Amino acid sequence: MLARRCVAYLVLLGSFAASVRAQGLSAAAVQTTVDQAAHDFFRATPEAVGVSVGVLLNGKTYVYNYGTVVKGTVAPPGEHTLYPIASITKTFTGTLLAQAAIEGKLSLTDDIRKYLDGTYPNLEFEGHPIRICDLVDHRSGLPFYLPDNAQTQPDYNGNVVPWTTRVLEQTAHYTRADFYADLHKVKLSAVPGTVASYSNAGAKLAGYILERVYGVPYAVLLERKILGQLHMAETTLTPSRLQVQETATGYDEKGRTMPNYPVPLGADGGIRSNVVDMLKYAGWQLAATDAAVKLSHEPYATSGNYSAGLNWQMMTDGERQVIWQSGNIPGYASYCVLEPRSNVALVVLSNESSPASGHQLFLMVNRILSSLDPQAVPLP
Repeated sequence: MLARRCVAYLVLLGSFAASVRAQGLSAAAVQTTVDQAAHDFFRATPEAVGVSVGVLLNGKTYVYNYGTVVKGTVAPPGEHTLYPIASITKTFTGTLLAQAAIEGKLSLTDDIRKYLDGTYPNLEFEGHPIRICDLVDHRSGLPFYLPDNAQTQPDYNGNVVPWTTRVLEQTAHYTRADFYADLHKVKLSAVPGTVASYSNAGAKLAGYILERVYGVPYAVLLERKILGQLHMAETTLTPSRLQVQETATGYDEKGRTMPNYPVPLGADGGIRSNVVDMLKYAGWQLAATDAAVKLSHEPYATSGNYSAGLNWQMMTDGERQVIWQSGNIPGYASYCVLEPRSNVALVVLSNESSPASGHQLFLMVNRILSSLDPQAVPLP
């Protein structure tokens, strides 16, 4: 018994020492860490264009910018440069759902049909309905996108026509009524909540449900409940013409410019933000003192050391955990990562997206985390 206690003590001591190390890092040490990771990223990814990195370490924020916002020019990104954050938007939606549950507007385990007009016998499988929580942990069984056709799939003809362009063409006159009509056509193939299958349609429907229970547009709800509260004044779901101009130009791996205009994404991936605002959001999520934030981190699906909350992904190793979400849309890639034990948050925003650079961005995130705290749980 004494030996076991000693081992446990040594494990705790090691975690404490790593935490102390992170707390004791100087600004110069943090910059050296990020500079080296960025250098390695650009060296391994010649097609990369620009990257903004934000670090939150024990209440102190550090912002670093590399590359350019326009390929072939000396125009480095700055603190106010906007990037589409794509699927990181879904964590905002998940937090809003958690807030709605706390306020008694809905239950996260409600049958979604409770908030739909008409009958949808197709939205259950073997007597098991889709629940609200299934919409943002990607286990609803809903398709990747609605309308559900080849043109709206990200890998269809992707090297010729960007996904954003194809989706705009498919949804130029696509209404909410069309969405619900297509929802009637969905055919589930497994019990909801049991099989992971990425779905933007699920998150979009979650946004519609939020609008129904609060009686205001999603953008208004986002501003009232999160952006306004956190003073994220430059973050938006509906960019103005000026904000479109302030958005870094996005590129694919061949250096082709991706569309820089509002795509038809809302609760599923439509937010644009900058590194300073995203550090405010990351700090709020990291502290987890808000009841809705804490609830959004609760696991709704678990497999081994991996679990999914309300669109937050989590890896757990003993008493340590990393919480994160990434975003990807043609021309842009992003990460928001929380390491509670070390009190570290990391935001990375990029204006080039491809499989190769996506992998290198993933490596960059893990390099920074492990340098700030060698015992940090790596992203898988």
